Amino acid sequence: MNMESAVDNKADDNLAKRRTANYKPNIWSYDNLLHSLITNQYSEDKYRREAETLKEEICGIIVGRRVSLSSSSSEDPLLILISNLELIDEINKLAISYHFEKEISESVERMARYTKSTKFVDLYSAALYFRILRQHGYHVSQDAILQLLDDHDEKLTMTTRARDSEYCDDKAIAEIFEASHLALDGENGLFDIIASHLSGLDSNDDDDKSYSDKCPSHWSVAWFNAKKHIHVNNNNNNNNKSTLHRLAGLSFNMVQLHHQKDLKVILRWWRNLGLTEVLTFTRDRAVESFLWAVGVAYEPRYGSLRKWLTKSIILVLVIDDVYDIYGNNRELHQFTTAVERWDPMEVEHLPEPIKRCFSALYDTANDIDREIQKEKGWNSVLPYLKKVWTDFCKALLVEAKWYNKRHTPSLREYLENGWISSSGPVLSLHVLFGVGHDFAQTLVAFNTNQEIIRHASLVIRLCNDQGTSKAEVERGDAPSSILCYMREANVTEEEARSRIKNIVTHSWKKINGLFINTTPNSQKQIIKYIVNIARVAHFIYQNGDGFGVQDRETKEQVFSCLIQPLPLP
Repeated sequence: MNMESAVDNKADDNLAKRRTANYKPNIWSYDNLLHSLITNQYSEDKYRREAETLKEEICGIIVGRRVSLSSSSSEDPLLILISNLELIDEINKLAISYHFEKEISESVERMARYTKSTKFVDLYSAALYFRILRQHGYHVSQDAILQLLDDHDEKLTMTTRARDSEYCDDKAIAEIFEASHLALDGENGLFDIIASHLSGLDSNDDDDKSYSDKCPSHWSVAWFNAKKHIHVNNNNNNNNKSTLHRLAGLSFNMVQLHHQKDLKVILRWWRNLGLTEVLTFTRDRAVESFLWAVGVAYEPRYGSLRKWLTKSIILVLVIDDVYDIYGNNRELHQFTTAVERWDPMEVEHLPEPIKRCFSALYDTANDIDREIQKEKGWNSVLPYLKKVWTDFCKALLVEAKWYNKRHTPSLREYLENGWISSSGPVLSLHVLFGVGHDFAQTLVAFNTNQEIIRHASLVIRLCNDQGTSKAEVERGDAPSSILCYMREANVTEEEARSRIKNIVTHSWKKINGLFINTTPNSQKQIIKYIVNIARVAHFIYQNGDGFGVQDRETKEQVFSCLIQPLPLP
């Protein structure tokens, strides 16, 4: 046997010994899916004309209520305020706020200006005001809620058990719970109330979850819940609500058409790439990746963002599997060098699957760069794309080294690397390139909001760990945050999960504070899409690994959001 044959045989032996994650095969037939995504009736002009008429009507309602706030109306000012807040809240829940961004912004600004001295007399109103204004970036004190709670602490304890008090009914309890998740770092008052009074209480929703297990709306994806909200309230006799819900139904179905067109483009691109034929060990999750992108930015105008973001998420999964499962130490070092140098020659002598992975990253990033230049008239963004991809690969290499050395890092060490290996910075940059208008200002927004990106990335990392840790331990993967803390603090898995849950809550408080107190008003409109990345992570990993296991909540959401239109009369 000559030396070349010996080397080839050794390589074949190494390939045979590669690890496998035993991921479930892709559940979607792309041919069938492409065939099912056919144009439905809501592309017809008559529905667009009806939607435009409804938008004008609702716009008039928003403006009218805004004006009445500062007028000398005989109506109770507090009732006018609550009516405004509830209207805006309903519009947000129905995912039609993108139709009225200017009107809502002006209305919230006027509420913040004219109601500073408003004295609230009930918990529901105080909590609703607090939540809506903080969601829109205004620093509202929690003192009004805490004072009401303090005045009636004993009564609250009794009524949260009885749930039949005029003072604190289900509506008020639900609003206190939602408001508490807009707290900032150092504000513990509302969270303490939740812990002491509401933790074991059922949320009174259809899912029968207790408040301690419920995902608050501030951490949730509005678009994923819109259809359910339209269904629940479709039979409301209130004229204004009927108008809102009719528009919401039409809007949902028309926006879904945009998403279906985007998904067709993605599926054809993914099939033409042909990676799954060579990288048989990786997850084939094109549909779920697109669903994530829809959760980040559902609005019709962001089709390019969804396309760029979906491609990035798909590549994140593939590259993550190369580092976690397939590559050995030498190969991963060489792959990381190739990404840093952006040089295809660096992978020339690596196994075919790794070469194909690099080619897919290289070609896709270059394509995205050309498309951004063409669509936006910007200079090349490739240097910035290369930087985030390099940082991502370096972070994955650190985790691969931990695995190979059987090293369990401290939780702090793990998180310092984990927020980057979560892919949060990669996704955030693609999001900003998708929503940004000015090249220089978009880069400034990315660089000056690194702490928000860091904490949003931590949420992604820790939600992922909570959902995938059990399967990773069974596979013998590198330790997750849960295992790191179990070993570091010598605690049970339940105690470690509680600790990780607290870190997620802390990161959300940091995001809230940074968004309200640090992010300039001119950047808030685009930075909110970075926060949406963390919101989707809560959904994907809420009951396990929503990427690894497709046939549960993720599958239901794909059907609901992307395939099945909302039945309308």
